[in-house]
Amino acid sequence: MSDIESASIGYLSYSGDFSLRNSRTLSGVTQLWTDAFARAMAEQTADKPDVSAAPIIAAINPTTGEPLGGTQALGQIVDQRELPVTDVPRRPPVPLHLPIAEFELHLLPDPAEPFSISDMIEQQRHLDFDSGWVRPLVLDPPKPDANPGPGPQTRPLHLPIAEFEWDLADKKALPLDAETVDAQQRHLDYDNGWARPIILQNLRMAA
Repeated sequence: MSDIESASIGYLSYSGDFSLRNSRTLSGVTQLWTDAFARAMAEQTADKPDVSAAPIIAAINPTTGEPLGGTQALGQIVDQRELPVTDVPRRPPVPLHLPIAEFELHLLPDPAEPFSISDMIEQQRHLDFDSGWVRPLVLDPPKPDANPGPGPQTRPLHLPIAEFEWDLADKKALPLDAETVDAQQRHLDYDNGWARPIILQNLRMAA
């Protein structure tokens, strides 16, 4: 055991293969222990008397002189072959019959409330729409015609004046008074004659 050498994890040795040397050392130690156990078992059995040396007396028929072991085995085989073996029919399980009187009705969930007249009318309307419109279109969709006919021709739109609802249109704007017109003109003159030239000059200087 003193020949076993160990190295730290991650260390690569350049002087020899420690794993190979350790395996050889352990195999030698194992062989030594095996020999020691075998020698000890041999010494232990040598101290006891030999039990296997006792003579084996076989059962013999006193009349014919033949052994009875084979006759007994043959008799067991014959008896097993003559056993009445019958096939058991396998039937499917029968559904359990439970009369209504055996149910515990208080354990059952409460019955659902009946639909109202309006709900039934709405369900019937959806059912009629599904059966009379949706289902026929899904089962037999319309196929495009290979030779379509001429399409409708363009025609001028006819909108008589009497069909317009003038009460829904926007009201006419009221004319501006003289003071509002003078104020707007002053603002326009100030913008064109003073503010706009200054802003343009500043932009030219900054550019």
